[in-house]
Amino acid sequence: MQRNVLITLLEQRKETAEKVQKILTGWGCVIRTRFGLHQGVLDDCSNSGLIILELVGEDKDHEELERKLNLLSGVNARLVKMNI
Repeated sequence: MQRNVLITLLEQRKETAEKVQKILTGWGCVIRTRFGLHQGVLDDCSNSGLIILELVGEDKDHEELERKLNLLSGVNARLVKMNI
């Protein structure tokens, strides 16, 4: 059994979050689990963030999602495939 996880680092979260959200919404059918982290709250929000996605479906779709996210400036996405 294989698990596919997409780890995405946002270096400029405030500037890229809306674009990233739009991409993730478009690919919502291949996202089983989404976990997002950033430090700070309210007026002290950090400008970096981490999104971890557990993916389902076809490998080609996962690779395309990774490619689309990496096209955004300040976004670094890596697809990790793990065999269990």
